[in-house]
Amino acid sequence: MGHTFSSILIHVIFGTKDRRPLIGDFRQRLYEYLAGVARQEFGHAIRIGGTENHLHGLLKVNTNISVADAMKKWKSLSSGWLHKSVPAASGFEWQRGYGAFSVSQSNVAGVIEYIENQAARHKALTFEEEFLTFLRRHRIEFDPGTVWEDSFGG
Repeated sequence: MGHTFSSILIHVIFGTKDRRPLIGDFRQRLYEYLAGVARQEFGHAIRIGGTENHLHGLLKVNTNISVADAMKKWKSLSSGWLHKSVPAASGFEWQRGYGAFSVSQSNVAGVIEYIENQAARHKALTFEEEFLTFLRRHRIEFDPGTVWEDSFGG
């Protein structure tokens, strides 16, 4: 076969430093910037959403980059942009690490809906509860005593 065909869909989740409510009125600008970074660096952001203390992204990742490298670029470029472009975000930091969960094409619509409904979902559920649910649902082993030590996911 002379060509590479792929559909690498990943639902990524990561928080702000110490899960502080740092994503404010600039949220939409941040999402637009993140979409541009995805296009330029590693693929395509199908949907981006979240709340004031964490972010969800449904990403289509190219075959020439690892998820770890894509996340490093996404997080470092966006925090650098925020520091330069948004005065209200001068102290902004992402938490180290992330969660990355595979998504089948048949579940894309459901993941998009999930990301779009973050505000309503988090009226009854904390980010911490949500993230631990993802780890359990995807059968990822973790130590509850250390998962929030600012280094989950690598």
